[in-house]
Amino acid sequence: MTRLTQLTDEAASPAAAELFSAIKSKVGMVPNLYRVLANEPAALAANLGLNEALGKGSFDAPTREAIALVSAGANNCDYCASAHTAISKSLKVDPAEISARLRGTSSDPKLAAILTFATAVIEKRGFVSNEDLAAARNANLNDGEIVETIANVIANIFTNYLNHVAETEIDFPVVNAQAA
Repeated sequence: MTRLTQLTDEAASPAAAELFSAIKSKVGMVPNLYRVLANEPAALAANLGLNEALGKGSFDAPTREAIALVSAGANNCDYCASAHTAISKSLKVDPAEISARLRGTSSDPKLAAILTFATAVIEKRGFVSNEDLAAARNANLNDGEIVETIANVIANIFTNYLNHVAETEIDFPVVNAQAA
């Protein structure tokens, strides 16, 4: 049982119902995370808006999903591990690579550098060292990519923490964030 209400379509405010309609048109359903977020439609709109804006950045969808996976793993969020594993599978990411991303690694060197930096941001709560930045730059990440990594991390920390507080019911095939 969740600790925060997962609003049904019928219980949603007019503002939330409008957002639910937009979500359904894009993904065919309203994930439970969004049903929790809808308790405050401004928070749901902010989350959707941030993710939409980040979708226009330089990172492609698999890279953004990799950051979501490493965030889920580092923050032990089973809901996000489950959701972003399902999304990654739909993007044709190999299951072994998905597990690696949950652990903060990748077979792709540039993505591995992004995930290493993302992990440092999460574990150090943003207080990364000069060495962390140097390693990112030595892996050919530019300042824009460093900023974009941080933005994606922050977007995912928001949902990780909300799921921890809410104990959101997982509505995807369940993945244990720490078992990968």
